[in-house]
Amino acid sequence: MNEQGMSEQGHGYIGDKDAYLKRLRRIEGQARGLQRMVENDEYCIDILTQVSAMTKALQAVSLGLLDDHLRHCVVDAAKEGDEAAEAKVREASDAIARLVRS
Repeated sequence: MNEQGMSEQGHGYIGDKDAYLKRLRRIEGQARGLQRMVENDEYCIDILTQVSAMTKALQAVSLGLLDDHLRHCVVDAAKEGDEAAEAKVREASDAIARLVRS
């Protein structure tokens, strides 16, 4: 594993990279749609409904990335030893805390 915690095979999400990119492009399209809705003075509740959908989509990406990180990066660090494992667990814990607060 290198100093950024990347295993020799790449980041944990690398196997699902295309799926993540597809989801992120869809979210990007949702953001553009929200801009159009505001520009067109659409009804507040309709805009909020779309914001909620976009938020849920981002949360799904976040949870998927976190799961991949735990299954690959943290597990690989645990195999390497105490310091690497502690750092990855702390890093994952901090990421979970940020997700819960958001």
